[in-house]
Amino acid sequence: MNENPSYKAGFATLIGRPNVGKSTLMNKLIGQKIAITSNKPQTTRNRIQTVYTSDEGQIVFLDTPGIHKAKNKLGNYMVGVAERTLSEVDVVLWLVEPTNYIGAGEQHIIEQLKKVKTPVILVINKIDMVKKEEILTFIDTYRKELDFAEIVPVSALKGDNTDTLIQCIMKYLPYGPAFYDEDTITDQPMRQIVAELIREKALRCLDEEIPHGVAVSVESMKYRKNICDIEATIVCERDSHKGIIIGKGGSMLKKIGSTARPDIEDLLEMQVNLQLWVKVKKDWRDSDFLLKNFGYNPQDLKR
Repeated sequence: MNENPSYKAGFATLIGRPNVGKSTLMNKLIGQKIAITSNKPQTTRNRIQTVYTSDEGQIVFLDTPGIHKAKNKLGNYMVGVAERTLSEVDVVLWLVEPTNYIGAGEQHIIEQLKKVKTPVILVINKIDMVKKEEILTFIDTYRKELDFAEIVPVSALKGDNTDTLIQCIMKYLPYGPAFYDEDTITDQPMRQIVAELIREKALRCLDEEIPHGVAVSVESMKYRKNICDIEATIVCERDSHKGIIIGKGGSMLKKIGSTARPDIEDLLEMQVNLQLWVKVKKDWRDSDFLLKNFGYNPQDLKR
């Protein structure tokens, strides 16, 4: 652990409406893929803790689910996790898209941010999609809504201005020793990361055919020499969804497995033998028992 008296260490949370690029930004900042990404909203379901370490300090990032209007117990859990973290961290990063229009979703987040004393850094993402001269107008739009500690325009996809963002975060962290060893990048169990990588590929391969009623459970991970044998189950809510996930002659399930395998091999740094199954568990998103079984603990919200 670093005993430098000028060393800083603290917690930063990433919040924002679904699909603004929170997971993409976190993956870019820590330099490794941990949080899954897709073009669908509400991809992140749990609070993912990742770690950025440098000679100057250590930032522990909490990537929360997007704040949105909940429709079921899973939705309530996701929103509760996101909102509760605001007062538990040293700095809040609010990620928004470059726009002059602040909609109802953003207004809801502004109301949540007004209740906390934590410094808020506004991060305007996707600046690679707009003209440079427009960025100042976006900054001006948001500046009128809240007293931000900093405003930093970035491109999470291309990594533009992410070094500046790291420096801004460091300003608001307390002095103290690191929480984790310098080679730690996440506190997530390996099985959970593997399950999330499989779920990401399922979301991408299935496109618009299946809604978000998909979870993945890794049943076993067995290591032998340079190979890891993984057995995992994709859980859906309806029999009709099961057929779509399996596909004609098992084609869709094979596609999900073959696209997930390279990412898992990169993560584990070894060959992977991946076996996938599909099960139907009706209305699992409204079952406390099944939510807990898939790693989403509703009791967390009652503390």
